[in-house]
Amino acid sequence: MKAHALVLALAVLAGCASGTIPAGTQVPAERLAAAVVPGATTKAELLARFGQTKAVVFDSGYEAWVYQSPAGAGRFAEFVILIDPAGVVAKTRQRPPSSPAAP
Repeated sequence: MKAHALVLALAVLAGCASGTIPAGTQVPAERLAAAVVPGATTKAELLARFGQTKAVVFDSGYEAWVYQSPAGAGRFAEFVILIDPAGVVAKTRQRPPSSPAAP
């Protein structure tokens, strides 16, 4: 049940990842996919390589971070990272770019 709540929270966070983007949150998708390894990459390594980004901290100690990757035409893909209470990446999920909003 706890895993379902985390997956739901990641989905909500990914859906809310629009608006003003903090510095350091836009990273090429290939770079993220190559550098972020569940069970090995640490929170400190993420900060050193990519900088701070949008994050949600849960009461359980888990954190969800979202980095965006430029996808052209003003669109961005999202790379969501779940960090466990020990500070190690537990899971990642990539979300393809959405269509730009109609004017």
